[in-house]
Amino acid sequence: MGEFGNFLVQNLGDFWTYTGIYNATWQHFAMIAIGIFFIYLAVAKEFEPMLLIPIGFGMLIGNIPFNMDAGLQVGLYEQGSVLNIFYQGVQQGWYPPLIFLGIGAMTDFSALISNPKLMLIGAAAQFGIFAAYMIALALGFDPMQAGAIGIIGGADGPTAIFLSSKLAPNLMGAIAVSAYSYMALVPVIQPPIMRLLTTSKERVIRMKPPRAVSHTEKVMFPIIGLLLTCFLVPSGLPLLGMLFFGNLLKESGVTRRLAETARGPLIDVITILLGVTVGASTQASEFLTVDSILIFGLGALSFIIATTSGVLFVKFFNLFLKKENKINPLIGNSGVSAVPDSARISQHVGLEYDPTNYLLMHAMGPNVAGVIGSAVAAGVLLGFLL
Repeated sequence: MGEFGNFLVQNLGDFWTYTGIYNATWQHFAMIAIGIFFIYLAVAKEFEPMLLIPIGFGMLIGNIPFNMDAGLQVGLYEQGSVLNIFYQGVQQGWYPPLIFLGIGAMTDFSALISNPKLMLIGAAAQFGIFAAYMIALALGFDPMQAGAIGIIGGADGPTAIFLSSKLAPNLMGAIAVSAYSYMALVPVIQPPIMRLLTTSKERVIRMKPPRAVSHTEKVMFPIIGLLLTCFLVPSGLPLLGMLFFGNLLKESGVTRRLAETARGPLIDVITILLGVTVGASTQASEFLTVDSILIFGLGALSFIIATTSGVLFVKFFNLFLKKENKINPLIGNSGVSAVPDSARISQHVGLEYDPTNYLLMHAMGPNVAGVIGSAVAAGVLLGFLL
């Protein structure tokens, strides 16, 4: 063959060892299948497409097999690679506060301001977080891992990423994907629980129309909200501070450009980076473990407990309210912070039983309270675990 031929064969052999086909394992194909399934849910079922498409495609990127010893610097976990640099925003907790800034800039707290007692529903739904924390402890996870797992029950992806980056970085991929998965599955998980726990009479309760909220109240709310929550739970400051700051940009009326940037281009860019890098972090070697399976199970349980807690709390609270002030327990599910999907589910299920009873505006109160509640819960967990 000659020296040149031998050299060419050797080069082809080396090239073959670099290919994804050579380095592939069944685990890679399993994760690629999951990524394609996420994309299918987003495109065909329209389940949270803004989240599931970046995460699903990130799973494809993260599970392209390659020779880990070749020093190619293309993998997410290889120091200095482009993906690794993007992933720093997840690992160091930069992305979640910026997401909260955008959420604050697009959130209208009027329903909550007009009926402050709805905040109690958002607080009650956080019971799922602490219940899952205790169950995770019982299953053998250490306290910091259990705290990071429990936050999945808040159905708040950025909060889950923020907390797990501080408490359990090694579990962050599984926790983040679990949290976003259950956010996307709100329309599937919550309605059966709501129907099971309510009576036909309760489902048609009509609530008083929310009162008009003044501009002054809207401007004062983020200021007072920040001071009350962060004096109580300073460890929640990165999330709560940006949430209320974004809301002040929206409601002040004099920073429209900043508010539009926060809720538009900025949150879109961060959502893309966060989704793709979280998806890519699910490399088969790091993700397909017994712990990951347990995390998904505990996440589902946490989410179910949170939904159940919200609905049952409304039923209990109604025992102490006058007839004209009673709350429709179908809005109890919206205490989890999947905004605005949980509130839409309240509306959708309510219309099944009374086509003229519109619950959306009422449900938005506990829904936005759930955003605050999950951030406060994360701050509480950080406070006593770090």
